[in-house]
Amino acid sequence: MLVYGKNVLKDVEPKKIRRVYLNDNFRDKEIISYLEKHHIRYFYRPKHQLDKMVDKNHQGVVIDMDSFEYASFDSIMGESFIVALDHIEDVHNFGAIIRTCEAAGVKSILIPKDRSVRVNDIVMKTSVGAIDRVKIILVNNLCEALRKLQKENYFVYAAFMDGEDYQTIDYADKKVLVIGNEGKGVSNVVENVSDVKVSIPMRGKVNSLNASVAAGVLIFNMK
Repeated sequence: MLVYGKNVLKDVEPKKIRRVYLNDNFRDKEIISYLEKHHIRYFYRPKHQLDKMVDKNHQGVVIDMDSFEYASFDSIMGESFIVALDHIEDVHNFGAIIRTCEAAGVKSILIPKDRSVRVNDIVMKTSVGAIDRVKIILVNNLCEALRKLQKENYFVYAAFMDGEDYQTIDYADKKVLVIGNEGKGVSNVVENVSDVKVSIPMRGKVNSLNASVAAGVLIFNMK
């Protein structure tokens, strides 16, 4: 996997980095010192070659790292709070939600295999290092995964515009928060599995929030 940027370099575990490519005129002594300290191989390349590698604002740093490893479903059992994403498609939303989960102490995020964003270079950059401290679990069927968690005494709370006010709910000790797709929201099949629908009251003229913003409000309140 190719990722990029100075901040990403410092956030990725050094042991996961295969090699780093630097712009020919790269002169950041702190970055070079970091690479040498962690015995990371680095090579200089012309800017146009780096541009072809990632086609992004790489800041003169392109990192060739191991492919992202998704965690197993069984690894989340026993955790008190899990976030599930019902076909989130925007990589920036996904990265922001990962960062929010890490900040709130949520250790795991469930995502479905089909019609859903995966971990890629943009997610890595947007999450600003949090991706290494939050487990991402890829499941074949989100509804089936939620039912399995319910059998383990988890309550499933799904974010809806017309649900109960999130501030008035007495949350269970073991819980899952489901955040829906940016345009369609939580799907009907996931709604049918959910135990409680929660909403964020809108006081102004705007009637909805960005998925990652809504996730942030609910995660910190439910935590």
